[in-house]
Amino acid sequence: MQYMLLIYADPQREPKYGTPEHEAMMSSYFAANRQMKADGVLVAGEALKSIDTATSLRLNRGKVETMDGPFAETREHLGGYYVIEVPDLDAALRYAALIPTAAYGTVEVRPLMTFNPAGN
Repeated sequence: MQYMLLIYADPQREPKYGTPEHEAMMSSYFAANRQMKADGVLVAGEALKSIDTATSLRLNRGKVETMDGPFAETREHLGGYYVIEVPDLDAALRYAALIPTAAYGTVEVRPLMTFNPAGN
């Protein structure tokens, strides 16, 4: 089963770029990446650009409306994700615990639904 690990963090609680704490966090991310690759569970993963680059879209009475930034009002921002393929939720949670942001933010673990609209 595939799970998406959604990484949320409050920018005020993140280690500041260029500090030893930031370097340690990045080393921990690299270690998590290596572990997931070595275990053969990593399907995809990437960081997201900052929220000031986001555009949200909704339809209102058939008209497209766009807004700058994320739609949700929250202190924590979605900063990245992993897609992993593991047998069950317990395994997904073990890999989510490897993500350094879990120490100061939130990692949401959610199973993916497979619709396969491309017909592959």
